[in-house]
Amino acid sequence: MLIAALATLLQQPTTAPADFSKRAHTYSIVAYDSVTGDLGVAVQSKFPNVGGIVPWAKAGVGAVATQSLGNTDYGEKGLQLMALGAGASNAMQIVMRTDPRPAQRQVGMVDAHGRAASWTGDSCFDWAGGRTEGPSGEIIAAGKGQMIVGRTFAAQANIMVSDQTVKNMADAFTRATGSLADRLLAALVAGQAGGGDRRGMESAALLVVRANAGYLGNNDRYIDIRVYDDTNPIRELQRLYRLHQLYFFQSRPEDLLPITPDLVKLLEPILLAEPKGQPEKWLSTTRKARPTRSSSTPSPISCTGRITTCACAWTVRSTGWCWTTSCNGAA
Repeated sequence: MLIAALATLLQQPTTAPADFSKRAHTYSIVAYDSVTGDLGVAVQSKFPNVGGIVPWAKAGVGAVATQSLGNTDYGEKGLQLMALGAGASNAMQIVMRTDPRPAQRQVGMVDAHGRAASWTGDSCFDWAGGRTEGPSGEIIAAGKGQMIVGRTFAAQANIMVSDQTVKNMADAFTRATGSLADRLLAALVAGQAGGGDRRGMESAALLVVRANAGYLGNNDRYIDIRVYDDTNPIRELQRLYRLHQLYFFQSRPEDLLPITPDLVKLLEPILLAEPKGQPEKWLSTTRKARPTRSSSTPSPISCTGRITTCACAWTVRSTGWCWTTSCNGAA
């Protein structure tokens, strides 16, 4: 018996399959936020431009991660099926029926009701498997050749150092606080701390969708950040996420400052000179704002563009300052 087993092992190919370089060897997590309704995907891989392949999401519908030898049908058709009312696991099974190579796929799905599923094919390279959350908050685990069904999130990985990557991702996501994007990034960081991809790191992406929360309210891409190639893509993804918050999110209340005369003296020269190379500046020399005391309670001015929000502790005789701190977000 032992001799036969050894002979079988010796007959197995020692070289990688022809499509090895095309496989998105990856760890990812798809998730749903029951408070905001946000849906999202976070992913890291030793593969370039993973953000152009793995993550798919549509507000009010669902989120998908398709990896290993990624079949984008799981993203496109999976979302279409969920939009028609199919749950995450049902949508995955329907797409799988027409997939000629399901054993080489790894997929995570979550729908807008928080139903989640994860599949790892038999032919995915070790270590490979997934995690999701059970009805009582317990973590459900699976290896190759298994589909698991749960709620809230699905984490999956292939070509990992060990199963510690998905264990860490599941634990970090369930324990993290903050927005869905914050929790997804926490899961990525924890996954890498568990060993991550056996071959290293290269690209990463974060996608969060929310109805009418994209640029100028014309789409659902609330957050769409991709790192094409970097020696530490998760660190770069975190940096870009902080920039995204600065440029496109309302400032946090604790970051607000009153516009005092001293602050005006600092800001006016900048606003009169910027943007460089353009005739129209952020503040016109003929409409310089001069603050006067206001008896009213300071109110915040929302700015989702280049300049962070300030709280108006002063009123102005012209619209100059309010125009400046109410940016139009032009690209």
